[in-house]
Amino acid sequence: MSAQDRVIPSAEGIAASARASKGKGLPPVHSWNPPFCGDLDMRIARDGTWFYLGTPIGRPGLVKLFSSILRKDGEKYFLVTPVEKVGITVDDAPFVATDFEVTGDGDDQVLTFTTHVGDTVVAGPDHPIRVSRDPETGEPSPYVLVRDNLEALIDRKSFYRLVECGAHHDVDGQSWFGVWSGGRFFSIIPSEDLPD
Repeated sequence: MSAQDRVIPSAEGIAASARASKGKGLPPVHSWNPPFCGDLDMRIARDGTWFYLGTPIGRPGLVKLFSSILRKDGEKYFLVTPVEKVGITVDDAPFVATDFEVTGDGDDQVLTFTTHVGDTVVAGPDHPIRVSRDPETGEPSPYVLVRDNLEALIDRKSFYRLVECGAHHDVDGQSWFGVWSGGRFFSIIPSEDLPD
């Protein structure tokens, strides 16, 4: 391909391709294998705000459209349409879980999370919850898997509520504090490390 023929990716072009390929439900981005067209100056901040050319994208419908064609390959994130694939930057996780509902209790408890772009996901074996800790501060960062290697950071208020739903459970001979959902226990912190 000559320099004259090279297409420079743009948010507008990606959005147009995404709209053209949109059917019911999420597009099958995992099955598309278009050519890589370069990186786009698009970034998802830790709080879930999408930026294009350094400016926040203020249209929720456009953010939702972009989120529907997001894919993670290895450690990199891409917007993928049937005709092009462009790299974007994600500061932490691409989604933020802003709320959740609880049904049942004990090991019958079910947690259903909602993300800032309107996805809903039931935590369980297919959508695990994990908590990582900052090595320097020990600050926890909780996540729930939304789809295809794409996680949502559970926001602070939801994490505090999640802790209220917690219980102690033995895992491999050690007592852990965590939460049940979808018949599975998700460890948050060893029971012995909880403050008094």
